[in-house]
Amino acid sequence: MNAGNQSLASRRDFIKTTGQLAAASALAGVALPHVHAAEDNTIRLALIGCGGRGCGAVANAMSAGGLVLGDSGGTERDASAGAAGPVRLVAMAELREDRLNQSHAALRQALGDRIDVPPERRFLGFDAYRHAIDCLRPGDVAMLTTHAAFRAPHLEYAVEKGVNVFMEKDFAADPGGVQRILRAGEAAEKKNLKIAAGLMARHSSARQALIQKIRDGAMGEVQLIRAYRMDPGYFMPPFSRNENELLWQLSPGHPYQFLWASGGIFIELMIHQIDECFWIKDSWPVSAHGVGGRFAGSADASQNLDSYSIEYTFADGTKALVTGRYIPRCHTDFVTFVHGTQCAAKFSGDIHAPTCWLYKDQRTEPSNIAWRTPKETVNPWQAEWDVLLSAIRNDRPHNETRRAALSNLGAIMGRAAVHTGQIVTWEQAIASKFQFCPNVDALTESSPAPVQANPEGRYPAPVPGAWTEI
Repeated sequence: MNAGNQSLASRRDFIKTTGQLAAASALAGVALPHVHAAEDNTIRLALIGCGGRGCGAVANAMSAGGLVLGDSGGTERDASAGAAGPVRLVAMAELREDRLNQSHAALRQALGDRIDVPPERRFLGFDAYRHAIDCLRPGDVAMLTTHAAFRAPHLEYAVEKGVNVFMEKDFAADPGGVQRILRAGEAAEKKNLKIAAGLMARHSSARQALIQKIRDGAMGEVQLIRAYRMDPGYFMPPFSRNENELLWQLSPGHPYQFLWASGGIFIELMIHQIDECFWIKDSWPVSAHGVGGRFAGSADASQNLDSYSIEYTFADGTKALVTGRYIPRCHTDFVTFVHGTQCAAKFSGDIHAPTCWLYKDQRTEPSNIAWRTPKETVNPWQAEWDVLLSAIRNDRPHNETRRAALSNLGAIMGRAAVHTGQIVTWEQAIASKFQFCPNVDALTESSPAPVQANPEGRYPAPVPGAWTEI
């Protein structure tokens, strides 16, 4: 794994957030009216998956309600009112004992006695999620921050137990997983459970302000969206066969290299920008086709390609072009542009920065900016927690499952178009029940890995024209 892999967790880099937690510490003692199911008004959390993303989400949960959104926040600011109140982490679940212990120590140091997870509530193994969720009460929150292969069974169990959920992206590795997420979301709706999904750009006040401009006609009719994420790459060496292959595939950094575990590097990196495309168009695509491959001489042993270029077509004939490239020593980019009949806009920038503005015409140059969104006062990772906890404390409807699952399906649809070399339609994607790992619920430490290395330690990569995944 090269240094580029380390950027995968930077979005929720817990170490970077700890310096911001002091101001939130006072929230632990805030007394609120009795609007939460728990006797003491404390919302209890169970963390399922103890990597950097999960720990960062715990910090966001502890800080929820301490800030308000800027003037452009509108609905988001109103929806987050009443989020403040005591929050406590009471259970943790992980596959790896070293990661569980390290994460517990870091959280305890940063957040003190709000991390109330004694050894008997720290669980290990493939069934650890059940034990952690069993520690919760109605009104509490299961935090599902493992990789996409496990999101559906974890969500189903949380809904069965009647607890609220925060689930990180990605939500499913394949269409069969999406189907399970959709069904679980419908069951949650019937139980009045609150489900938040980690597509945080939807909670960005800057993007919300630009969306309103688009809806008001400031750009004319949207004709084209262009999204790029190009960086130095995520090389994986061959499997050495000197350890458990399943656990090796699930060890830090490796799940992104396997389609069954995470959906692969393209969806992991591009799902936010793909979701932005669908948000901008306020619709799902009708078809996708694309091209991709590996550069000549690549020694990568993973299942990923290093280049993906997808053309999504919407019902009105307009297009979204999504490009991912992961090759060292090449041009890098991380941006989403929108082109309307009147002018262009920048929708997001490097590392999901809220650098949103309208241009005077189609030239996307800094000297050509006509209007900028107001500066965000709450980052979207925090805002999504403010909204979730406010919905719980005030019993407001909040279920992002369907939108998140269908955005994930759109990303799968694009990936499948590249991997298979076919045009893939929305109807095909929504009807598909394909699964990379049909027995994911039954995996144990002694299970064979869902995909096996060849004698050289390399894994099968997609071959267009001969590959199936939808």
